Amino acid sequence: MNARGRSPLEGQPAANRGPVADLGELASAVGAPKGVAGGVPIAVRPDPHFGDGLYPVGWLHIVAPRDAVPTATTTCLCGRDRSAVGHRRVLALINDHAAHRDLCPLRAPQEGRAAA
Repeated sequence: MNARGRSPLEGQPAANRGPVADLGELASAVGAPKGVAGGVPIAVRPDPHFGDGLYPVGWLHIVAPRDAVPTATTTCLCGRDRSAVGHRRVLALINDHAAHRDLCPLRAPQEGRAAA
C-alpha cells in the first residue's frame, strides 16, 4: 500500500526518523515563549525596591451588610485583638481603634528617638 513512499495518512508529511530529527523538533516546540529575549527571566519576582520603613501595624475590619447586624474586628501587632457586634458596639470599637493608634507601644515615639 505504501509502495510510492506515501505516509500512512494522506495529506500528512512523512515523519522524520532517528533520534537527531526528534530532538530538533522538540527544541522548537518547547522552551521560552515567543517574544522573550534570551537570558531574561520570565518568573514574577518581588519588587526589588526597599520600603521606606513604614508598614501596617493595626487593622480595622468592618462588615456592614444591608439589612443585617454589622460586625467589626480590630487587630494590632502589639497583641490587641477585639471584636464587636451591633451598631453601637461597632461605633464604639471604631473610636477605640482610633484611640489605640495614639497609645500603641509600636506606634508611640520612643524616648531615644525624641532626643535624637
